[in-house]
Amino acid sequence: MKYTIKKLAELAGISTRTLRYYDQIDLLKPNEINKSNYRIYDEKNVDTLQQIMYYRALNFPLGKIKQLLNDPNFSRLQALEDQRQMLLDKQIEIETLLTNIDQTIKDYQGEITMTDTEKFQAFKQQQLSKNETNYGTEIRKKYGEQTVQQSNQKFANLSENDFETMKKIEARLIADLVEFKKQPDLDSALAEKIYQAHKQWLEFTWPEYKPAAHRGLVDMYLADPRFAKYYNDKAQTDVVQLLHDVVYRYTK
Repeated sequence: MKYTIKKLAELAGISTRTLRYYDQIDLLKPNEINKSNYRIYDEKNVDTLQQIMYYRALNFPLGKIKQLLNDPNFSRLQALEDQRQMLLDKQIEIETLLTNIDQTIKDYQGEITMTDTEKFQAFKQQQLSKNETNYGTEIRKKYGEQTVQQSNQKFANLSENDFETMKKIEARLIADLVEFKKQPDLDSALAEKIYQAHKQWLEFTWPEYKPAAHRGLVDMYLADPRFAKYYNDKAQTDVVQLLHDVVYRYTK
């Protein structure tokens, strides 16, 4: 079956403006433009749009969706299975948050006593789910399923003190990178401090620290703009290349 842009928008519950934008950025091109200059979409377009909307429901950025769909090894069945798993993970995340809220209410009312670690367990699970959505595919390709699962488990089991320490180390690391940018001397004490801080931050979740893996990670920071954005947004300036160079300097 074929659809005009208006009919497809109505079918999917989105605006024609959205479909025009998807066409403009080459995310979803119509199957044809008819003699009246109308965009015409076919069944394959419908399936692709469904795929896009699943990814959007999982908060994937459009650039990442386009990258996935354009991958020569893209499999619609595999994508649907992956999306199903991510939605199940999201369901578990919501259920975990709801359970945590219920427990906190009971704690507040004096019915139970929650430990400080239990009070923050749901938020760590939420961070794991967010990381999985944003970076799970790339990390698994680079380090393997077992390593990722071990890392996630180690993060989930962090004590509240370790969790807070990890966040403080990251904040200090960002501040030091901003300072280092003013005078980027790789042989300076500040450069070594940055390396040690990033290494320490990773060791909170990595099953085993390896210099080669550390290099591989910062290589990924440069190769994938989403990783770079994480650090650059926090620093409000471009610091990822500096972090990459520092890690390479101290992992010889």
